[in-house]
Amino acid sequence: MDRDESWRVIAGQRRELADLLAGLSDAEWETPSLCAGWRVRDVAAHVALAPQPPSLRAMTADAVRAGGRFHRLNHDVAVRHAQRPVADLVDELRRHADSRRLPIVTNYRNILFDVMVHAQDIALPLGRTLAMPPAAAAAAATRVWTMGWPFWARRRLRAVRLTATDVDWSVGAGPEVTGPIDALLLLLTGRTAALSGLTGPGLAHVA
Repeated sequence: MDRDESWRVIAGQRRELADLLAGLSDAEWETPSLCAGWRVRDVAAHVALAPQPPSLRAMTADAVRAGGRFHRLNHDVAVRHAQRPVADLVDELRRHADSRRLPIVTNYRNILFDVMVHAQDIALPLGRTLAMPPAAAAAAATRVWTMGWPFWARRRLRAVRLTATDVDWSVGAGPEVTGPIDALLLLLTGRTAALSGLTGPGLAHVA
């Protein structure tokens, strides 16, 4: 996928996530997401913040408060932003859906998998469905497989071959794990909830 097509998918996913969030009850906003220690509202705040990057000074200050720990930094910034009214988070997602602004530490390829995976982090625990465009999910899966940190997918899943059943995509070598590309992308990013959508002899190695 080229840059423009990727940004179109990102915008679409932001809008679809906003539509889902707009219909949630107060209790659903507090539901634990697939990200350990993150509520639905925290993940929503994280996605809403992506096109609203902080200044270098603010980012440096947050990094110092987090002791230089990237995951702690991400969590603390999201939780702080999540304190605002949920209607504001929905509005931000819609208002900035087409924005191509980026935090200085990332790029559009990372934003593509970030928004798709985090949408599932929210939707799945709530029993909701948000579709991933298969071609975009395949591009995202390739990015995660090749990037190393923070998922180390190639290292974690080195004993198996992953093969998508709904798009032409496969990586690795060994006993096969097969399933739709959205489930494989979730597996690559460490979401064990994906296992229920996958089959094959390689699952024993993955589990």
